[in-house]
Amino acid sequence: MSAIPALSSAQLNKRIISVVIFTFFCYLSIGLPLAVLPGYVHNQLGYSTFIAGLIISLQYFATLISRPQAGRYADLLGPKKVVLMGLVLCGASGLFSILAVMFSTPLTSLILLAIGRVMLGLGESLTATGSILWGINIVGTTQSARVISWNGVATYLAMAMGAPLGVMLNAAFGIPGFAGLIVLMAVFGFWLASRRAAVVVTTGQRIPFNQVFSRIWPYGLCLGLGTIGFGVIATFITLYFASHGWRGAAFSLTLFSAGFVAMRLVFSNFISRFGGLRVSACSFAIECVGLLIIWQAHSSLVVDIGAFLTGSGFSLIFPALGVEAIRQVAPQNQGSALGLYSAFLDFGLGITGPVAGLLIGRWGIDTVYLAAAVVVAFALVVIMRLRLRAGAALEN
Repeated sequence: MSAIPALSSAQLNKRIISVVIFTFFCYLSIGLPLAVLPGYVHNQLGYSTFIAGLIISLQYFATLISRPQAGRYADLLGPKKVVLMGLVLCGASGLFSILAVMFSTPLTSLILLAIGRVMLGLGESLTATGSILWGINIVGTTQSARVISWNGVATYLAMAMGAPLGVMLNAAFGIPGFAGLIVLMAVFGFWLASRRAAVVVTTGQRIPFNQVFSRIWPYGLCLGLGTIGFGVIATFITLYFASHGWRGAAFSLTLFSAGFVAMRLVFSNFISRFGGLRVSACSFAIECVGLLIIWQAHSSLVVDIGAFLTGSGFSLIFPALGVEAIRQVAPQNQGSALGLYSAFLDFGLGITGPVAGLLIGRWGIDTVYLAAAVVVAFALVVIMRLRLRAGAALEN
């Protein structure tokens, strides 16, 4: 990678946003169907709620499985080509959703929706991984934390906008309403990405996947553990409020998101100043406190405070540990490292639902937040051990 000229903060942000916009298109495509497809599969097609949930989960499984390979492709082909492929797959998912409503046979419609969900999962892997690596290449590895932070802002902003927008479009035009928007965004995103300058693929010896994994897995493990705090709030906060007879679960989710975005925008520069391990340690501590507050809450106001702290703590974990993860490999292997690292986030979200569901059935919903706090505290212990090991290595 060629040397990056000195740029102001505004110039850096402009360059980064010019590529993380593709992450925004991708995750808006993910958010649009979330609140609509389960009802369509259950009410219109007549399938069980289990099948409706499985259709949604297909995307997550496809993302989890394909993340590492998406990183490898980004290393080999360059991030621009990977982003273009990802946008095509996102657009194809919209086309398959439109085709699904054109067939009167429920089984045919279900199969077409399933194919579209798998394509969307693959598109997410390629677009998100490629966008981050593209951004890192155009502003330099020293700005990795800034790139990952902006990518996260694009992700959660798109997801927050997608669900209500999808409901509105579905009410006005049916499934073709939001599916058509997915196709249009993919076409526009492809055109926009094709006009962006590609970055030169770094040459050099690429180490095997197992060696990349062996170098980044501690950081990925901590990411996955920290993600559980986010998962139990996103998945179970509504049930938690209902079990206590409170109202305002949606506001708690809003405060979680507000804390998340605020930390990303205001404090992401702390990662380059103080290091990823130190920032992630503070982040895990804040997230743990937030979860403990929710566990012991006696009013919805206290839950709101806990949700805000949890979102604030979770916010910088991905970029802080991501910076440390990609530092463990040479530039020609950073795509593979990023893909493998991101897969831990998908895995953490994937196991949160079923495991937490088992805990709720045995000990009640309140214990979910205590269990999540314990998991996050364990991640903090691992981080502290990594800091001690890094300090010992510097002394030697």
